[in-house]
Amino acid sequence: MARTGLGGLIRTGILCACLKLFCQGRNQEMESPILAVEDFSAYFGELGVLKDINLSIVEKQATAIMGPSGCGKTTLIRCINRMHELVPNSRVSGKILLNGRNLFGMNPIIVRRQIGMVFQRPNPFPTMSIYDNVIAGYLLNGIRVSKGEKDIIVEESLQKAALWEEVKDNLHRKGTFLSGGQQQRLCIARALAMNPDVLLLDEPTSALDPKATVHIEELIAELKKQVTILMVTHNIAQAARISDFTAFIYLGELVEYGTTEKMFTVPKDKRTEEYLTGKFG
Repeated sequence: MARTGLGGLIRTGILCACLKLFCQGRNQEMESPILAVEDFSAYFGELGVLKDINLSIVEKQATAIMGPSGCGKTTLIRCINRMHELVPNSRVSGKILLNGRNLFGMNPIIVRRQIGMVFQRPNPFPTMSIYDNVIAGYLLNGIRVSKGEKDIIVEESLQKAALWEEVKDNLHRKGTFLSGGQQQRLCIARALAMNPDVLLLDEPTSALDPKATVHIEELIAELKKQVTILMVTHNIAQAARISDFTAFIYLGELVEYGTTEKMFTVPKDKRTEEYLTGKFG
């Protein structure tokens, strides 16, 4: 159970989610890391935004990255996707390993095929149809596939994103024709079409209404059976509901990392406890 001081302060939704985790009795271990962040720091000019991060991401689990605004959460996943380096005067030190290979020794295009990313706001390509949005990664990277192969990729990706039944008769229509929640699932389908090892989600529900948020959360719960998920979120209750592991970052430092069950019930660091109970953030 949570300590008395913490239990009295955590919101009902968070507490219920934590109790559910306890009842499930999952015995998850820090095994089979697919992604390893080693002594990693990131800078904009001379400003250090991430400081000596060490993190092992478990395969086919959902890991949440939490922390107050400006703590470095999004910077971390942008570094994992090799997008941080597109910013002028940015630099990094340390390693990020995908299946034992240092991402910074790989072609960024290959990295982005193996590590998909979905952004905070839905961003389907406005001039492309739903069909072409799904296979955009192939089109933009000059990867040749037959019409039959494209059809299979589109259907399977939309099925995985729980969108196929809603759009199968309108694949020729623009992606912007869809609702906000559908557009976000289209963006997830687009990332899944490349068959990535890891899927990065940057606040994937922050711009959506409650109903669409439920759809995305249910989708994440299914997708983590097939692909490793690393998700940035400000929503503490959401992290408690759908993540298996949680990392708490504060002022660019990794304060605490472990199973969501343990962190939300018996946090080791006082700063984690204060963040979870709403004392700052």
